[in-house]
Amino acid sequence: MDLLNTLVDKGLRRELPTREEALAVLATSDDDLLEVVAAAGRVRRQWFGRRVKLNYLVNLKSGLCPEDCSYCSQRLGSKAEILKYTWLKPDEASKAAAAGVAGGAKRVCLVASGRGPTDRDVARVSQTIEAIKEQNEGVEVCACLGLLSDGQAERLRDAGADAYNHNLNTSEGTYGDITTTHTYADRVDTVQKAHAAGLSACSGLIAGMGERDEDLVDVVFSLRELDPDSVPVNFLIPFEGTPLAKEWNLTPQRALRILAMVRFVCPDVEVRLAGGREVHLRTLQPLALHLANSIFLGDYLTSEGQAGKADLDMIADAGFEVEGTDTTTLPEHRADAVAGGCGSGGGGGCAPCGDTGTETGTDTGTGTAVETAPETESVSAARPDLVAVRRRGAGTDIAPNA
Repeated sequence: MDLLNTLVDKGLRRELPTREEALAVLATSDDDLLEVVAAAGRVRRQWFGRRVKLNYLVNLKSGLCPEDCSYCSQRLGSKAEILKYTWLKPDEASKAAAAGVAGGAKRVCLVASGRGPTDRDVARVSQTIEAIKEQNEGVEVCACLGLLSDGQAERLRDAGADAYNHNLNTSEGTYGDITTTHTYADRVDTVQKAHAAGLSACSGLIAGMGERDEDLVDVVFSLRELDPDSVPVNFLIPFEGTPLAKEWNLTPQRALRILAMVRFVCPDVEVRLAGGREVHLRTLQPLALHLANSIFLGDYLTSEGQAGKADLDMIADAGFEVEGTDTTTLPEHRADAVAGGCGSGGGGGCAPCGDTGTETGTDTGTGTAVETAPETESVSAARPDLVAVRRRGAGTDIAPNA
């Protein structure tokens, strides 16, 4: 298929596809799915081999958020029956993190609900970061605390944070339909603050909220421009009690096409298979490992994930290996940029700047030879039985699932 050959060549050169090419990936038929996965898998293996990075979430503060993000079970006015608790103490959070590290997690992600942290919150999280680092040699710590004010990213960095996560979630054009209490520009500003402070920027999306293909391509192209080092791809978990509870728009095949498109647009970035994979990919999860080089181990913020042992078995059975703390996740050119090279200023420096100076030729991948799916894709029956509210781990007396 000419389109896939073109996208592989571009991915191996870290060259940006055209919007038309990205849209064509999403429009491929189920008959072409394995070819799409195989092509994107070539790009994934070029930059990350067969390694899978494990990440572990610790929900520092759950529920009672003043923001109205329609997808979120912790939102203002949510009737989802989730756990609600205030800040975990540093030793409690460190104990929860240790369970994930024992399961093979290389990165611990510290998340707190809310619009953004106060300076007191930053001090509290800084103590937690220090406690985790003291007890777990070599572990990476990523903070996800909402919108950042000036100077807060630097304080988190000085405390030992390696990364900061703040997702764009959806396209700028549709953002106002999903959230009204802050703007898309607010989110972009926070990613840029993290990047400018020298933190590894982590920013991704949520698919399945009723968006069009054009919206998915828009947000992924925006992420490429922001140049984060990791891009989590979440699939909407339709929680009862939230405005998007009835949005069941994804099939396993569609989820795989979305992951492939992200890999082609962001070839050398840590693409993370995140929330909702169990609900929407189901038995096709192993195929997603050929596209994403990173996953969350065990449970999510307010929903239970696949058992940690099942995750590890899945990785091994699919012929992949868990990435150790002695391995640098990112390809050398991106790792150098994080340390202060061309991409550290947030200007998208690690996209086309890797050109060797050779002539790349003109675009040949127009997508015209691709068999496209019908305009109204058949969506599999909703599986609300797979949406399990988390009742274990941080904030409970039950041991975490790692």
